[in-house]
Amino acid sequence: MISIWQMIKQPKHGGGWQAIRYSLKLAQKVGWLKMWRAMRAKNTCKTCAVGMGGQLGGMVNEGGHFPEVCKKSFQAMASDMQDAIPESFFKQYTLAQLRAMTPRQLEHAGRLVTPLLIRKGETHYRPISWDEAIEKSVAAMKQAGPERSFFYASGRASNEAGFLLQLMSRLFGTNYVNNCSYYCHQASGVGLGMSIGTGAGTVRLDDLKATDLYILIGANPSSNHPRLLRTLMEIRRRGGKIIVINPLKETGLVNFRVPSDVRSMLFGSEIASTYVQPHIGGDLALLTGIAKVILSRNAQDAEFISNCTENFDEFRASVEGTDWDDIERRSGVTRETIEGITDQYLAAKNVVIGWCMGITHHLNGTQNVQMIANVALLRGMVGRQNAGLMPIRGHSNVQGLGSVGVTPALKQAMLERYEERLGIQVPQSPGYDTMACMDAAHRQEMDFGFCLGGNLYGSNPATQYAQEAFQNLKTVLYLSTTLNTGHAWGLGEETIILPVLPRDEETQSTTQESMFSYVRLSDGGKPRLEGPRSEVSVLCEIGRRLFGNETSVDWTELESHQAVRELIADMIPWYEGLRDIDRDKKEFHVPGRAVRDHKFPTPSGKAKFHAVTFPEDSATDGQLRLMTMRSEGQFNSVVYDDEDIYRGQERRDVILMNKADIDRLGLKPDQRVKVKSEAGEMPYILVRAFDIRAGNALMYYPEANILVPHTVDPLSKTPGFKSTRVKLEVEDVVSS
Repeated sequence: MISIWQMIKQPKHGGGWQAIRYSLKLAQKVGWLKMWRAMRAKNTCKTCAVGMGGQLGGMVNEGGHFPEVCKKSFQAMASDMQDAIPESFFKQYTLAQLRAMTPRQLEHAGRLVTPLLIRKGETHYRPISWDEAIEKSVAAMKQAGPERSFFYASGRASNEAGFLLQLMSRLFGTNYVNNCSYYCHQASGVGLGMSIGTGAGTVRLDDLKATDLYILIGANPSSNHPRLLRTLMEIRRRGGKIIVINPLKETGLVNFRVPSDVRSMLFGSEIASTYVQPHIGGDLALLTGIAKVILSRNAQDAEFISNCTENFDEFRASVEGTDWDDIERRSGVTRETIEGITDQYLAAKNVVIGWCMGITHHLNGTQNVQMIANVALLRGMVGRQNAGLMPIRGHSNVQGLGSVGVTPALKQAMLERYEERLGIQVPQSPGYDTMACMDAAHRQEMDFGFCLGGNLYGSNPATQYAQEAFQNLKTVLYLSTTLNTGHAWGLGEETIILPVLPRDEETQSTTQESMFSYVRLSDGGKPRLEGPRSEVSVLCEIGRRLFGNETSVDWTELESHQAVRELIADMIPWYEGLRDIDRDKKEFHVPGRAVRDHKFPTPSGKAKFHAVTFPEDSATDGQLRLMTMRSEGQFNSVVYDDEDIYRGQERRDVILMNKADIDRLGLKPDQRVKVKSEAGEMPYILVRAFDIRAGNALMYYPEANILVPHTVDPLSKTPGFKSTRVKLEVEDVVSS
């Protein structure tokens, strides 16, 4: 049932020499010394939000440990060290040919170095001058007006650029501004905010040094946040335990060889002490089962609950009214296994619960997060040192963008300072989240889209719907470093691409915030290529031409990044540490995020239990639960390699299924099938056997987004990328 390639290639562990060889191969490709200097420069890592670099030096974390680096870091750096895309490229390749390219081929085409323009009906992008590109962008914004324009930012953008983007949108007169978190961890922010008063994680990196039980739910950091595996390894070495809850048996979560640790490299490191495989979407039921066991044993921390929480009685009634048969059926986990997990939880002294998009990418994602908080509150494992809640965020500055206001609604403290500091009345109309902007565009209620980095098109569910939404826009403006599928498919009547600098080529310093709420200062560096400009300078030039002297904001002054940081410090109470960071180089933790002494930043000062209900089970006979997933060879929507080494896959046009489901449906390994959902279909997909809970299946993001409906969690507005029901139909052709 396993393909020949899988038998030969699938490793028995993550990390190790294969990761080192891969990184060395990238270094050889771009130049050993160049790569070393780039990686050691005082710049924040460009990939995940675990964070490293900054003023302590490249490949160093906030605890001072070196080397802190992974394949993702090398992949992102090598991409930015590519040569320029030659002008002949856009003469040679038509739009149709760009659309035929894979995400990997577009990424590896080279760096963007000149502004580009394409209009509806044209077959080729053509280079234009910076002046023409800026002028066209400003004219399009003015023509569209604030009610028909939206602004979007990727988590790779700096705090400075993100702040200016949201400032521009509000000066322009709209709250239609948002960031990529709405398609990943927004449910974490909303759920935690409702439960404990802060939308960020409550732990710092140092807290993990005393953790004796780490519960990892719906996440695969071995592929997506590899440097976190060293921390998990250290927990196990201290005698601690790690419970992994994941529908897939992920090689790197079973055993990982940490490249920066000799002992681990030689002998490997067992990561999961307990590995549980629930149904996709079964986490809520499983967590409810844990709570039910705790309450049945009267093992909750009654004193903490009485003094520091509210709404416990309603929560208790909800849990006790849930039937065990329902819990087992929905979770796919036996009562005995759930009791075993609970035994470990009750025996531990310092527990951290971490999760990623296996929790948030559901139409009840916010409730999933609330139930995680409920379980932590039952034992007082949040609001103190060495224990807490840890959403494992994706992009390196996605948390920072939320902190500086790249959201539809600003916090009251920021609203007040807007008026006091700038004399600006912020628009009162409700803002739009990311999917709401796409819906409005699809209804032909938007004319202009401003995309600061990222790949909004490629990140969207319901790919055909997203394409139609973009086609309804009169102008789409992209600020990008390399090509992606959005530049081929996410086109308006007029599409403009402006080439910008990555953070390590910024001529002025920038800042970023990690998932541990640690703010780093990146020094920047010398641009490698002529042509691209700083995101801040581009935003200021647009602002200068758009507003002229009509506002109190001096866009020329704000071309100084330090001036932007001083304005941020004036406007955002928790970011006052930015004021002098250019001079004193003191990086800092955002105050108030790591909740201590059980003092919760809620109106009552108490954390709140939430009674949650199970979602309607819409699965029918013959359907599989499908989740989209990133591979080891990609980061978010950027695909660096088609291979997924840890899962033993040499290609991406596959559906990974349990062997029992393959047999039950009368299929064979490597047989071609059509995968169909209510949103779309994908033909000629290869069936592959994998260790995944029966009744469930996996396909790769972003290609499989075509199958994901554009419905969202009503609380967080996050699409259900892991909530799709699919059916398979046999294709006529069977591969050899």
